[in-house]
Amino acid sequence: MKIDIRIGSLLLAAPFAASAQVVERADKVASEQEPSRWSVGLAGVYRDSEYAGEGGRTRLVPNVSYDGDRFYFRGAAFGYRFVKREDFELRGFVSARLDGWDRDDLGVEALARRGIDRSLLEDRDDSADLGIGATWKGAAGTLDLQLKADATGTSDGYELAADYRYPLQFGRTSIVPGVGVLRLSADMADYYYGTLDSEVARGVVDYRPGAATVPRAGIGLVRPFARHWLLVANLEYRLLPDELQDSPLIEEGTDGVGSFFLGVSRRF
Repeated sequence: MKIDIRIGSLLLAAPFAASAQVVERADKVASEQEPSRWSVGLAGVYRDSEYAGEGGRTRLVPNVSYDGDRFYFRGAAFGYRFVKREDFELRGFVSARLDGWDRDDLGVEALARRGIDRSLLEDRDDSADLGIGATWKGAAGTLDLQLKADATGTSDGYELAADYRYPLQFGRTSIVPGVGVLRLSADMADYYYGTLDSEVARGVVDYRPGAATVPRAGIGLVRPFARHWLLVANLEYRLLPDELQDSPLIEEGTDGVGSFFLGVSRRF
């Protein structure tokens, strides 16, 4: 397990890897239950990596968000609401995609068991996405749809996401279970879970998973305390489809990825 403590401008916008999305989703749940303009705090994020030999990642990160009438800043995303009503929201945004990895963080033996020589691999880079999203709210819960496309030419791919949440209120505590699905385009899945042409030319097995659908489920908790303070927690699990499990870059026997977020913030 890796334990990192980092405080910097990058982490204010993008904590790390897929967990940047966990922070964004946790902040979104919190803003829906306890709206406020600014919140500043500290969060711990744990993610169990699916990549061979990498193990888990634990990070302590600043957690800053802003929720204005039109502009918002949340986790790894900065956006603008074109339409904002109580029951519907349409927004455009830019967000960090920190799904990249360093080959030196992967395990030599774990990759060898999958038939991969780590020295022949290349790093996978982070990127930034441009996206558009829509949210519908009603008595039956909240439905959120998003389309994000790589704006940096890193993977040249895109991601579609659909999520449904149903908040439950217990006094001042909100419990928010949810289910969703991600659809990764072939270009995006091939870049992060497949092998590159340059790697294949060195002798690495040629593997391209193609487009992949990733179901996910999670549960969030929002609990205000004292006068201006807020406790936010979020647990999420993603089920990897066969085409991603079969990647030689993935830890043998891995069928899913879990992540956990716990943060405390002060609202202004």
